[in-house]
Amino acid sequence: MPWEFDTEPLDGPGVTVPEGPLAVFEAGLTDGLDRLGGSGVRDGPVEPVDWPTLTAAEAEAQWRALDQFVSWLRTTYGLPPTVVPPLWHRHPELVEELSALHTHRLACYEPGSSGSGPLAWHADFADARERLREWVATSGTRLDRDRPTRATSWPGEPAVAPAEEKSITDRQADFAAFVAADLDSRRATRAGAAARTGEQRRGV
Repeated sequence: MPWEFDTEPLDGPGVTVPEGPLAVFEAGLTDGLDRLGGSGVRDGPVEPVDWPTLTAAEAEAQWRALDQFVSWLRTTYGLPPTVVPPLWHRHPELVEELSALHTHRLACYEPGSSGSGPLAWHADFADARERLREWVATSGTRLDRDRPTRATSWPGEPAVAPAEEKSITDRQADFAAFVAADLDSRRATRAGAAARTGEQRRGV
């Protein structure tokens, strides 16, 4: 063992914990909690993530943070793919729910928060799991296969083509490709908006 914990009574001799290994352990634990939103100091208060308004740089940071959080969430609580499927990132309804759950946990576990915050988060987590389960069932995404969430055409709208189901072979590669495409789309949207603004100013 790299170190030992003191299991003796308070008035006993105790066991000295070597500072080096313990410091490494504490640093690693703090870094891990910071990445997952479970602890650590952040710049400013926790705010909701409004995904449609994010720039490419903002979205990249949020995608990374959310992916780490979801990975921690599903492994820590043993969530099945009927609650959190591998390609959750391809379903906006799941992204919004998981993102809200992430920021809610950040707020509940933030230094200075109420001691009952973690209990409140777990109560809301139970409700969130039911919503996630419903949306996963509606979307049709599974452990090994995925398809876009079904969309229904309203009267007068063009018919929506049937969604094609695809097999899932490499979840991490799919996530990387999806995020790259999302960032490119955000850059193109902002570039187009900037170009239109410039044309308006020139009176074109």
